[in-house]
Amino acid sequence: MLWHRGSALSEQKVGDALAEAAIEQIRSGMTVGLGAGRTAARGIRVLADRVRVGALDIRCVAASDATEALASEQGLTVSPFANVEELDILIDGADEVDREMRVMKGSRGAVTRERMLCWAAKKTVFMVGQEKVSERIGMHATLAVAVMAFGLASTRAAIRRMGLHGVVRRGMNGDLFLTDNGNLILDLSLEGDENLDELNAVLNDIPGVVDHGLFLNEADLILIEHPDGQIERLDRPGSDRVGG
Repeated sequence: MLWHRGSALSEQKVGDALAEAAIEQIRSGMTVGLGAGRTAARGIRVLADRVRVGALDIRCVAASDATEALASEQGLTVSPFANVEELDILIDGADEVDREMRVMKGSRGAVTRERMLCWAAKKTVFMVGQEKVSERIGMHATLAVAVMAFGLASTRAAIRRMGLHGVVRRGMNGDLFLTDNGNLILDLSLEGDENLDELNAVLNDIPGVVDHGLFLNEADLILIEHPDGQIERLDRPGSDRVGG
């Protein structure tokens, strides 16, 4: 299916073909997961427009404090994830994707909460611009690894023994970046020859690693926005679990 940009309005307004495609399957009565970041924010704004005109009655769960603030500001009903067992759909952005439907996330530092929402969702939808599509994830985006401050040196040593090197993320003011859960982020550069499935498994086995940005099997639908306004779909076979 191809979508076309409807107007020259801001990319975060009604007429945003990418966001419209992402929310197309959302129906009244659903519980909707909202990811973190600028692209997810596009979906949030278009979703809120639908709610304001009375086209949808939904509740939402946010992947980050910033997402919750934006969704509430836009008039969406946000429920604590602690009280929600299952999501009907998750809409989110990504730092990088490939055509094997592997996704790299982590620029917003919300990988742990985003992973949890993915696992709770019946269907996941990721939105990206064409410039974020690579032959293999990790070619352009760094791998974000959320780690506990407790045992940081030991955790970094374990990661170095894997042949990976990176830095502890800091904010623009030089202070350590802390996730909403109070963890640190290591930004690792990949060489391009790693076995991503093995890397995923090894990182998961390091006690000090809370989570990381390799989302290798979580995407059910990836929507790619092309410069001419067309929206390309990558569908995982057998993943049509909502809507229809």
